[in-house]
Amino acid sequence: MTPDEYCADRVQRAGSSFYYSFLFLAEPRRRAMNALYAFCREVDDAVDENSDPIVASKTLDWWREELEQVFHGNPQHPVGQALAPVTREFGLKHDHFKEILLGMRMDLDYNRYPDFETLEVYCYRVAGVVGVLAAEVFGYRQPRTLEFARQLGIALQLTNIIRDVREDIDRNRVYLPLAEMNHFGVSVDDLVLYRETPEFFRLMTHQVNRARGHFQRASISLAQDDRRAQRASLVMGNIYRALLEEIADGGCRVLTQRTRLTPLRKLWIAWKSWVFIH
Repeated sequence: MTPDEYCADRVQRAGSSFYYSFLFLAEPRRRAMNALYAFCREVDDAVDENSDPIVASKTLDWWREELEQVFHGNPQHPVGQALAPVTREFGLKHDHFKEILLGMRMDLDYNRYPDFETLEVYCYRVAGVVGVLAAEVFGYRQPRTLEFARQLGIALQLTNIIRDVREDIDRNRVYLPLAEMNHFGVSVDDLVLYRETPEFFRLMTHQVNRARGHFQRASISLAQDDRRAQRASLVMGNIYRALLEEIADGGCRVLTQRTRLTPLRKLWIAWKSWVFIH
């Protein structure tokens, strides 16, 4: 299996919505996005699938050294080998990849986020930066399109956080800002016991509205003459926005049910978005 095949397989096996946004890309850009996504999965798994924080930290240290090889030497991992030519072809910055690693490391430093300001830094590092890198791969003319990419990445991550409240509390993680939980009268024990109280629903409605705000800020930041180039990002945004609205329409019952879009619906949204975005 070649490095590119390894990354493509990583994307397909993950079953992520990102797979559907890559389907209609030309080969060089699809190859680049597969490598970028595979890198994000590798470093995310280094933390999420490692119960020992010391081992997780050492794994992230290894990836920091591997990134040095990606940009300046001879990478050893298939993902690093796939990334190396991509970074040169699309002018991707080393500092952005280091920022992603800093975001992953925040999961070793925090299993509770005290306020939205801290959470927003996390969302920027693990998703906003990825959005900026994707914008570089897709191409743009107007610098403000990078703000679109940053805002969209944060919106996607906030949607993930809303969807995954139960999954995260089962792993002893709370991404809902503690200050906001306190303001709305929701305790960590409420999450642990899956108590969907009126206070919890008000808290989650607040989170949904914040994510909507980031989707809206992304939309108004995208330059009209960059819309076609950024179609893959818009596809991803449309899939995640549909998921967010599905959660909201279901009453934000994220502690007692998990909301998913079917593969067929994701494919329909992707095709419709790709065809009608001008």
